[in-house]
Amino acid sequence: MSISLADIDRLAHLARLGLKPDERERMCSQLNDFFGIVEKMRAVDTSGITPLAHPVEIMGDVALRLRDDIASEPNQREANMRNAPALDAGLFLVPRVIE
Repeated sequence: MSISLADIDRLAHLARLGLKPDERERMCSQLNDFFGIVEKMRAVDTSGITPLAHPVEIMGDVALRLRDDIASEPNQREANMRNAPALDAGLFLVPRVIE
């Protein structure tokens, strides 16, 4: 798949972008390079390969280094609620938007 300058002009118009001539040529070149990589990836035969839910699966049991889920800031509910225009039972009241 190859993108022409006319395609770039159409995309720029749809996206409301004002591209200078050198920018549109650079954009055309970059997109064509990208689509070239995509075509190479599509050319690889992946039949018989089971898709992975996560790339770590292929490495087996890997212990992920996750931090402990500990609250790092104090509860500031009262301070946060102070500027609310309307409250009820400790909850923010907002206008109804769906009837």
